Amino acid sequence: MRLSVRGWITYGAACLRGKALLPGLLVAALAGGVASADDAGAAQELRVMAFGDSLTAGYGLPRDDGFVAQLSVWLRENGTPDGVPVRLINASVSGSTTAGGVRRIDWALGDTPNAMIVELGGNDLLRGIDPAETRANLEQILSKAAENDIEVLLVGLIAKDNYGPDYRTAFNAIYPDLASKYDTLLMLDFFAALPEDAADLAPYVQDDGTHPNAKGVSLIVDNIGPKVQDLVARSLATQD
Repeated sequence: MRLSVRGWITYGAACLRGKALLPGLLVAALAGGVASADDAGAAQELRVMAFGDSLTAGYGLPRDDGFVAQLSVWLRENGTPDGVPVRLINASVSGSTTAGGVRRIDWALGDTPNAMIVELGGNDLLRGIDPAETRANLEQILSKAAENDIEVLLVGLIAKDNYGPDYRTAFNAIYPDLASKYDTLLMLDFFAALPEDAADLAPYVQDDGTHPNAKGVSLIVDNIGPKVQDLVARSLATQD
């Protein structure tokens, strides 16, 4: 699946009508059993933050069907490196652009994550924002993470030719370039696990044709889960 301009209304600004501008943090304990923030052993948990837009915020879905909740189940079932307990923090905001991410990164880092899943740029793409601006904003976010010794899994999106081949080339180069520059893990396309054909895609997306439904999220999580395990392993290595 690839994002197209027709999805802008539902993927971008209209998402804000059903969501607060600041996220309510959803915290899920994984892999080492259920834990609360007050547990004496909480300091030994690895805190992984999802920092993105509606795709990771869980727009249009019951909380248990969203990306963070399904990822928590996947990690519980498939395990984490050394069996470390992982606490997922949902700091994603529906409708967020990369510029919005820059504005709230300091606020988000107040939750002291050890690692981050950075998934931003879809709304930039759908609005036709200059890829140079998107790149600069993501650089600021990744730079902040690096300054705080936070390991990152950078999750990208693939542009079509809606704005022409030059735009597509510039946009699609952003994620691999920045992953190389900042030595992050990379998932090149958030939607890679979903079918390309519209008829085949329909069972996996909501009525807006853009946001994944629970079945779609499940496929996405199955695809990204091993990368998150790698992210946990890299974060553990930096703490040794």
